[in-house]
Amino acid sequence: MAAQKLLPFFIITLLILSIDLYVFQSVRTLFQNSEPRRWFSYAFWGFTLFTFSIFLYFRIVGQAGIPRMFLVFAFASFFIVSFSKLVVVFFLLIGDASRGIGFLVHLAKSQFSGNPMAHSPGRSATLVKIGLSVAAIPFISFIYGIVKGAYRYQVKTVKLSLKNLPEAFEGLKLVQISDIHVGSFYDKLVVQKGIDLIIKEKPDLIFFTGDLVNNEATEVVDYLEIFKQIKAPMGVFSVLGNHDYGDYIFWDSIEAKRDNLKKLISHQENLGWKVLMDEHVTIEKEGAKMAIIGIQNWGAKGNFPKYGDLAKAYQGAENYPVKLLLSHDPSHWQAQVIPQFPSIDVMFSGHTHGMQFGVDIPGLKWSPAQYIYKQWSGLYEIGKQQLYVNPGFGFLGYPGRVGIWPEITSFTLTRATS
Repeated sequence: MAAQKLLPFFIITLLILSIDLYVFQSVRTLFQNSEPRRWFSYAFWGFTLFTFSIFLYFRIVGQAGIPRMFLVFAFASFFIVSFSKLVVVFFLLIGDASRGIGFLVHLAKSQFSGNPMAHSPGRSATLVKIGLSVAAIPFISFIYGIVKGAYRYQVKTVKLSLKNLPEAFEGLKLVQISDIHVGSFYDKLVVQKGIDLIIKEKPDLIFFTGDLVNNEATEVVDYLEIFKQIKAPMGVFSVLGNHDYGDYIFWDSIEAKRDNLKKLISHQENLGWKVLMDEHVTIEKEGAKMAIIGIQNWGAKGNFPKYGDLAKAYQGAENYPVKLLLSHDPSHWQAQVIPQFPSIDVMFSGHTHGMQFGVDIPGLKWSPAQYIYKQWSGLYEIGKQQLYVNPGFGFLGYPGRVGIWPEITSFTLTRATS
């Protein structure tokens, strides 16, 4: 592999090793006897060597042939331990800053008085213990998030009021799922429990708002039989998310990348899902009609792609009394939908995952995702337009969820009274 592709890896490695050394030198002072200190050293640096060997192998050779479950938990172990170390570092920096200030004060006093400078105190063992104790909280939480949280499916019920909803659609049940990320799954039995909850809702209509896979169409093959159970009498409609295009891995050619996307769309069509590629469809009941509009990924944040063409998809849907939009990235709503398409009633999105970490209980809703996305989970309304952001069915990277559980959203459509 070219040297420039390995350079970022070595820079990150140097940074992490510096943090490791800082933590190691501090924590090992807690061990008074040589034997425990020796075993701590073996465990600490053994884990570091193991994880970096794995990621170097990934970087040079790739992931082909490596069991999915091993990949998931290798990353999880690295993530959890690294995050916990950063918590310890926070407390160590506080202690070292205090020591540094004390050193400068002693230096100034010695210069002023002419007396020998007092010796700067060593690092506080108490502060190290506090850091380790606090770090244990996220460590245990993240472990729980893997063991239980990743598949702690919840059905959230939402009443969706629409001013122009035809009487024929009153009470229609619509289920939304998003961000399955099937490439991260390692247990079909627990995934089936989530599918069972979808089936139990008996929806009239189902929306899937993107990111079926992490990178490659082959990821979904082992789960096709499970996802075939996702059906609704009025149809299952889906759109593509940013991960579905294969933009985050290297391909042998442009043709291979395009072929991957074609296969992914084909898999969804074989499931009976209608993939909306910058187009709209009409659903009809008792003579009443409603437009479902779906576009390819369109993101207003960072480097997320703008593949979608909403103007193209919207054309011909102008006169429908209700227009529902499927668009993966919620940043699309305020960036384009609201200013340019004010007659779109509701947009359904995913993408954020709620960062797979936070709090969502009555009276308190918080996640780091809110510092990146104004709309990151739940129902939002500006003027006469609404947006629902589903925090996702699956997970990516960290193979778990803490506080922001995997969600199946069940909407009941009703006519607004005012």
